[in-house]
Amino acid sequence: MTAPALRTIESPGTAGGPAAHGEHTWAEARRLAFDCASALGPEHVPLREANGRTLAGDVVALQEMPHYASSAMDGWTVSGDGPWVLTEPGAPLRSGEASPVVTGGVIPPGAQAVLRVESGRVAPQADGRTVLFVGEAASPGEPRPGQHIRKSGEEAAAGEVLVPAGTTLNPAHIALAAVAGFDRLTVRGKPLVKMLVTGSEVVTGSTPAPGQVRDAFGPQLGTVIQMLGGVPGPLVRIGDSYEEWLTALGASEAPMGQWPDVIVTTGGTGRSGADHFRNAVLALGGRLLIDGIAMRPGHPAALGKLPNGRFVVGLPGNPLAALMALFTVGGPLLAALGHQPLPGINRVPCGTTIDAHRASTRLMPFRWVNGLAAPVHYTGPGMMRGLANADGVMAVPSRGVQLGEPVPAFALPWHPELRPPLVR
Repeated sequence: MTAPALRTIESPGTAGGPAAHGEHTWAEARRLAFDCASALGPEHVPLREANGRTLAGDVVALQEMPHYASSAMDGWTVSGDGPWVLTEPGAPLRSGEASPVVTGGVIPPGAQAVLRVESGRVAPQADGRTVLFVGEAASPGEPRPGQHIRKSGEEAAAGEVLVPAGTTLNPAHIALAAVAGFDRLTVRGKPLVKMLVTGSEVVTGSTPAPGQVRDAFGPQLGTVIQMLGGVPGPLVRIGDSYEEWLTALGASEAPMGQWPDVIVTTGGTGRSGADHFRNAVLALGGRLLIDGIAMRPGHPAALGKLPNGRFVVGLPGNPLAALMALFTVGGPLLAALGHQPLPGINRVPCGTTIDAHRASTRLMPFRWVNGLAAPVHYTGPGMMRGLANADGVMAVPSRGVQLGEPVPAFALPWHPELRPPLVR
């Protein structure tokens, strides 16, 4: 099949201007990425995959819990007063009889209590019978009626709600569901994300040679997507050709027949003839919802939607610019699909004076210094050193800010608390 002809898309405006024609502001892009998506339907997931997911419906006891009366101790089930003649385990008991039992063992009909193994003494009789006596280590009055018997239904009655809908599941919830007899749970949908890493110059191991760059996305992109509320799917690597872009975006099926809800791409969002994100999305019948954002770094970011309903998030090729674009567009999109609110924006006191700049919004990683948000160094679009040492990101408006002035800021997924550390 012949690939659709490549056509060049001209820049809609001046790249350096505060808001080139066709670009959205940073705030508009966040809002649009959130508003363009609807929450996904519920999923039925195995228990081993349910931790951290949000229940879409109540977990209800399918039967009494426990569903049979059982022993809480190793010892003997007894009926009536002692001493007791021992019978076969599990057989119905008459008054004056006992039978061995282990912890969790079924309480036979007629049993009235359990005598702990530490509290009993067994002795053979001349007539061949074996008789159980209360031993010297027993407590006064032991065994009392019902002692050491776990009654049927004492934890939950059939039909009782064990875990209500809306609960974020933890390992204890999952263990409770397993005890109740569930193999799968119905949880709110989470977006499955396919990752498309592009660039023939990208190497995945060792020290890159001149003309090569080390892959900064493969080791961390799936983790960040998971932190933002997505489910990382397959990671596919391609070169820089238009045909490879078309194939990778068009063949979106993941393993086991799952289709991604979102495809996140890296690189190819510029305006040169070697950048194919926009052309590929349009050639596949898709449309561009966001075509550039008036922010630095990350202004070439884009968001598209394919005819099959899948979203395509286009990140720039430089790693810092890509993450700023992912936080701006990908985070709100994944939140909307995954039943979460739009990520919050707070205000932090700026630790320095920042001059006006032609860019609409400058995203500046910062560290807390004496309770103020101080911009870090090494924050070029291709640098990661600054972000690796940052506590959050300021969204500095084009007019600049003064020392101590509150400025919009957002938390990093790995630093969710956007506040200064306590002074000790």
